[in-house]
Amino acid sequence: MTRYIKTAVILFLICAICTALCAVVNEVTAPRIAANVENERLGALSDVSTGLALGDEVAVGDGKINYYIPLLDGSDVAGYIVELSTSGYGGAITIIASYDTEGAVMEAMMMANSETPGLGKKAEESWYMEMFKGKGSQSPLPAQKSDLSAEDNAAVSGASITFGGVSSALINGSEFVKGLGGAV
Repeated sequence: MTRYIKTAVILFLICAICTALCAVVNEVTAPRIAANVENERLGALSDVSTGLALGDEVAVGDGKINYYIPLLDGSDVAGYIVELSTSGYGGAITIIASYDTEGAVMEAMMMANSETPGLGKKAEESWYMEMFKGKGSQSPLPAQKSDLSAEDNAAVSGASITFGGVSSALINGSEFVKGLGGAV
């Protein structure tokens, strides 16, 4: 009996030490990880801003639109950056996209996802978002694969759920921006 107690105490001590070490490592790395994530976000905002100045971030948090940032050309609003949330095959997807004031996509970039490598992960590549660029005001954003050219349709083959998630998010962003217009 004492042998079992001794073994249990040793295992408990090993687990306690491992837990304490993990907590220390988390305390040391958490601020760096948060800073890296914020730097990545700021870099993405700069990339999709198309050279326009960033206004102040406005939280929305409706489950589809997380926030928007006016894009300023001098003192005039020339468009908006919108952070969009949607879901794909692998789960949650976060996209940052810029729109002109009429809702046309200027630039878009996938920020976070858990999509399938080789299929849904294609959406992280810059060519993928080119399918949506310039669409949303005069010409509609593609809502399904059949709305794409044969070449683009073949490029997204095997990742229909990812395409649907990205497309619906960009359509939601376009409609949101159309509602904002040029006013902040």
